[in-house]
Amino acid sequence: MIKLTEQMRELIDSALARGCPCVVATASRDGVPNVGFKGSVMVFDDESLAYWERTRQGTLANLEENPHVMVLFRDPASRLGWRFLGTATIHRDGPLREQVMARTVPAELERDPERRGYAVIIRVDKVLPLSGQQPLQSRDD
Repeated sequence: MIKLTEQMRELIDSALARGCPCVVATASRDGVPNVGFKGSVMVFDDESLAYWERTRQGTLANLEENPHVMVLFRDPASRLGWRFLGTATIHRDGPLREQVMARTVPAELERDPERRGYAVIIRVDKVLPLSGQQPLQSRDD
C-alpha cells in the first residue's frame, strides 16, 4: 500500500526553497536516459507526486514514449531522502492541470509566464530508501 507521509509532504513541497529540488529520471522507449532537476515536485495526494513540466524538452519527450519514472529527493540538512518509482500521466489541459498549476511554487511559475507548461502526475508504485532496494512502501503490499 502507498501512503505518502506528512513528513514527505512537508519536505518535498518545500524542497526548492531549501535548495534541494527533486531529481526526475526518465528513459525513452529505446532506453535512452534523461535526468533533470524539477523544482516544482509536490506531494499531490496520498499516493501521487506531481510537478509542473515547463521546459517541455527531454523529460517530457521520454514520458511521452515511456511513462515509467523515478523521482529522487534528498535533503542534506535533515539527512532524509527517498526514491519514488511510478507511472506518469501528462495533463496538457483540464482540471488536473489547473490543480497542479495552482499548487506549483511561484518561483517555477515565474519561469513560465505564459503558462505553457503541463501537469505531470506520478502514481507512486514504490518508495525506496536512498540506498538499497528493499521498499519502504509498495503498491503490491
